[in-house]
Amino acid sequence: MDETSCRPRQDRILLGENLELLPGFADGSFQLIYIDPPFNTGRRQERRTLRAVADPGASREGFGGRRYRTELLGRSDYADSFDDYLAFLAPRLEHAHRLLGEEGTLYFHIDYREAHRCKLLLDEIFGRECFLNEIIWAYDYGGRSRRRWPAKHDTILVYVKDPERYHFDSEEVDREPYMAPGLAGAEKAARGKLPTDVWWHTIVHTNGAEKTGYPTQKPEGVLRRVVAASSRPGDWCLDFFAGSGTLGAVAARLGRRYVLIDSNPEAVRVMRRRLAAVEAELHATPGRERGEGPSAAAGMRA
Repeated sequence: MDETSCRPRQDRILLGENLELLPGFADGSFQLIYIDPPFNTGRRQERRTLRAVADPGASREGFGGRRYRTELLGRSDYADSFDDYLAFLAPRLEHAHRLLGEEGTLYFHIDYREAHRCKLLLDEIFGRECFLNEIIWAYDYGGRSRRRWPAKHDTILVYVKDPERYHFDSEEVDREPYMAPGLAGAEKAARGKLPTDVWWHTIVHTNGAEKTGYPTQKPEGVLRRVVAASSRPGDWCLDFFAGSGTLGAVAARLGRRYVLIDSNPEAVRVMRRRLAAVEAELHATPGRERGEGPSAAAGMRA
């Protein structure tokens, strides 16, 4: 570690290569690290922003027989292919291990194509004894193959820095309905049950309030469980493949601090706009103010 490395003092959004910026943070600086790296699908990922426009002569028919056409408002994309994926990830995950505090937790979000290989790499870096969970985020959206079981889940591998000291507070996590409430009893059914390691949660809706238009945006509901369970108010959270900034948005709303890093200028623009709106929302709500917003230098290289 460089002798100039330091702990974060204010929320930051940084533009740059994470492998260049991570050495600037001191060992044990973060309680929680969540990363959603490129999935190495071998394809170019794209997110389009569309608008529906009423048009009596259009071919698409909606509610009540009304016809409409769609207009393309914008498009963002990125390459998702690496010749040696594990060699790309390894030095970054080594930094993740170094940067976690003794009570800290890493949530590593990946898809089914690479999950098995990434688990072996994480076992090597963190130690098998530090493996806590394999979370399955299941959703029901998009096309369905007729030649195999449709792939409708992502995997989140959870590792802790110290298996004897990690922080996990299940009471802070949102509860969900029982599948058979009649068997649980009225009191338990009313309270709901703690989630298991299979999380059913929709993707970000194309017309939802959360939508930023960024290709890899993840829903706040999924990150809310992560942040609530594995950090406390005031703790520092890091995402160095930050994309649309969902971790930062959730951290801010839950009273945590954040550092977000991405090498894509468009991602940084999206994050700065999104986090500024979150901070304005918090300051406008009595009793919900929290620490300083993103650094004035956010979006610049460290």
